[in-house]
Amino acid sequence: MRVRTAVPALAALALLAAGAAATAAATGTPPHEVVIQGLQYVPQTLTVRRGDVVVWTNKDPFPHTVTARGAFDSRSIAAGASWRFTAKKAGTYDYICTLHSNMKGTLKVE
Repeated sequence: MRVRTAVPALAALALLAAGAAATAAATGTPPHEVVIQGLQYVPQTLTVRRGDVVVWTNKDPFPHTVTARGAFDSRSIAAGASWRFTAKKAGTYDYICTLHSNMKGTLKVE
């Protein structure tokens, strides 16, 4: 009998996952990617639209951050890890790595 009660819960989870995939497909906008490598953000400047998702992936062998004071802060992104951010407010955001202050980037949200 417990198996039967688990089936509706699993079906509900499957519907939620399908709905999320359908929503992502409906927007037609895949995440924008910024690679962190060689103590640089590549691309250094990225322009996106409100609602778009940006993913920073750290390909260096040590941690980095993506920090725009007052707007967003990834905290430490470990080597090989990523951080996602949804751009909700229009503007130009200059960001740095707080661990390596010579690393600079700009996110422009239209």
